[in-house]
Order: sequence, then C-alpha cells, then structure tokens
Amino acid sequence: VVCLVAYHIFFMLFVWSYWKTIFTLPMNPSKEFHLSYSDKESLEREPRGESQQEVLRRAAKDLPIYTRTMSGAIRYCDRCHLVKPDRCHHCSVCDKCILKMDHHCPWVNNCVGFSNYKFFLLFLAYSLLYCLFIAATDLQYFIKFWTNGLPDTQAKFHIMFLFFAAAMFSVSLSSLFGYHCWLVSKNKSTLEVFRAPIFRHRTDKNGFSLGFSKNLRQVFGDEKKYWLLPVFSSLGDGCSFPTCLVNQDPEQASTPGGLSSTSKSENLLFPAKPLRDSQSHLLTDTPSWSDTSAKAEKGKVGMSNPALTMENET
Repeated sequence: VVCLVAYHIFFMLFVWSYWKTIFTLPMNPSKEFHLSYSDKESLEREPRGESQQEVLRRAAKDLPIYTRTMSGAIRYCDRCHLVKPDRCHHCSVCDKCILKMDHHCPWVNNCVGFSNYKFFLLFLAYSLLYCLFIAATDLQYFIKFWTNGLPDTQAKFHIMFLFFAAAMFSVSLSSLFGYHCWLVSKNKSTLEVFRAPIFRHRTDKNGFSLGFSKNLRQVFGDEKKYWLLPVFSSLGDGCSFPTCLVNQDPEQASTPGGLSSTSKSENLLFPAKPLRDSQSHLLTDTPSWSDTSAKAEKGKVGMSNPALTMENET
C-alpha cells in the first residue's frame, strides 16, 4: 500500500509538471518594447549610421535595458521589430523572441523560458524521483532474475527491461537536473553560459547573480508552499531583472536593475508580478537603494543609452 501511494504521488506530480512545461505558452516581450510604425519606417528608410542610432535611442530611452550586443549596440530583433529586453533571445524554431530564454527543448516541443522554467525544473526533479523509485522497487526482482529465483515466464523479461530503462533514465536525468540546479544557484540560463551577458561597462558572466537565496527566489518565488507544486510563482515580469552590476555603471549609478519596469505581457496564463512589487525587494538589503531615491531616478532610466551601432542579433 505504501509503495502504491508513493508511486501514484510521484506519477501525478511528474505528469502535472510535464503538462505545464509543454502547454505553458512562452512569454514574449510586451508592446512597450516593440517599435512604433513610424519608428519601423524610419529604421528601414534611413541608411545605417547615426540616423538609425537615433531611432533606437529614442525607442529605448525609457526602457529598463542594461545589456548590449558585442559591439555595444542596443539589442534589436529585426524579425520581431522590437528592442530586446535583458535576457531575451529570438528562437529560430518558434520564430519569436522569448523572455529569459533558456533553450528550445524538443522533448517538450516548447521553448523553456521565463514562463515555464520552474515547471521544467520540477519536471526534471519528479521524473528523476519517478525513475529512481521504479528502479529501487524493481531491484529485488531484477536480482532474482539473474539468480533464477523467478518463475520461468515472459514477465521476467519485462522486469529486466523495466529496471534497465529506469536506471538509464535516472543517470541521464540526474546529470541534467544537477546542471540546471547549478544554473539556478548562479542565476544563469543555458544561453548565458555559452555567451555571457554584456553590460555597458563590461562583460560579466555573474552579472545577474544576487546570491544563492535570492537567485532561488527569483525562480521559485517567496512563498515556499508553492515551491514543489507546478504553479507559477516566479518573481518579476520577465522583461527586467535585478543586477548587481548596474550600480557600477557610471551612467546609471543609482538605479537598481529593472526597478522602473511596469510592463506586462498581454496574454498571461499566470499571475503577473511587476518588478516594483516582487523583484525589487530582492535589492532592498542595500541601504542606499531606498524607495525615495528609486522614485527620483525612475524617470532617468535608459536616458543615457545611446546605440553605438545597430547590430541584428538572434
């Protein structure tokens, strides 16, 4: 009875998280990041140079954007016609920009990003527990198979196949789950491991890391009762993120990363949490970042973000 109860608990959590990972739509940049019709025409009409830089500068001046391309330009997607938010990338499979994109997973036929990254982690965790439970409960019969302790029927071959399948999936899932746990602890995505984010002042692979506890809360949220359930509880809006490096930027010295973002996605399947209500408190441990100074500097965010050159990036 205990084994049956445990089995069905693991199975239900595994199916639930797998379902949520597959059917949660990837979150796209909000309309504030899209170029207006006039800006699109200006960008297409003007030759590459100062004119195009001025168009992007005007479009991005009020946006909470701190990362740049390798050449120092504002990150712009010429397929979606938008200024890319921090940690956003264009998926060639989905053919659209995905907020905090980690990778496109063929096993779930979906992009893993801000909207479903927690679900993907839980899917890996529960599938690993599920396979380990099956391998552990099948082990005694697997041993009897090799010692001729089982009746000579076709069922013994099913036992052998089940153990090998569960054991092999356990090995592969443990390495993948361990890798993504490391990513969460460092507040990185898979894409950021291969190409570190570039800020105005320098490239820094740990630019978004705020410490293990705060990094964990960005993905799983503040309420621990939801951590183990496939329900959306991640902090923020997906368009902006706190960073430990913004206050080192001489042009944006007193504004915490993403504090001024109030943008939301239009088609949310989960509660929207603006950065000012959820993520900004991750930065309040620093006394200099007070509510008064944040409001005073709010209108200045992005005012000094000139596009040095326009560089298309996927």
